Amino acid sequence: MSPVNDDYRKKGLVSARHRIAMAKLALETSDWIRVDPWESEQETWTETVKVLRHHYNESLRLLQSKKEFMKNKRPIERSTEDSLSYQHSVLPELKLLCGADFLQTFKTPNLWKEEHIKEIVEKFGLVCISRAGSDPAQYISESELLTQFQHNIFLVKEWIQNEISATQIRYALCRGLSVKYLIPDSVISYIAHHNIYTEESERKNEGDLLQPLKLCNTTVNPLND
Repeated sequence: MSPVNDDYRKKGLVSARHRIAMAKLALETSDWIRVDPWESEQETWTETVKVLRHHYNESLRLLQSKKEFMKNKRPIERSTEDSLSYQHSVLPELKLLCGADFLQTFKTPNLWKEEHIKEIVEKFGLVCISRAGSDPAQYISESELLTQFQHNIFLVKEWIQNEISATQIRYALCRGLSVKYLIPDSVISYIAHHNIYTEESERKNEGDLLQPLKLCNTTVNPLND
């Protein structure tokens, strides 16, 4: 999980410091999902494709470190499994996990650069989780680029639908309603302690353009300053 930078400017986006802390609390019982703060710690908003490049390069670096470690191990110290892993190591794969409605954002004018969409679906790939009201197969068929690389877009249908919405959770908290059993108790306690989701916080960045749209406007109209 890679929480977005504060500079993304999305309405109601609370501080990355809090989002990182809550994500870590929510994942305390998971042994395979982790939170990475790199994206949120950058000086400004970082485009998604650059975040993917960073994590892919980190994966390569870790793989190389492991190979160097195995190379320096004396043969007697290597287990059979280690030896096979060392001899047949493959390049890591990195895919962007998203809700199916994410595909629709590719059609939003100026939100994405065409070359970035191409790199994401061609080099990395997507894993899209089904969401009520979204038709990912249609989004793909309506896009020439997504159709070209649909072999690298994996659609996952949730047979047990979970329609818990982060937006609805925030709205409930703003109204003082209980969200017990919807999010972990540790996260509820953190929110209450720091008084995070309030009517005031929901108005944060109100009226602001999302950073990618703002950058696009700056590029198109460089003299508007």
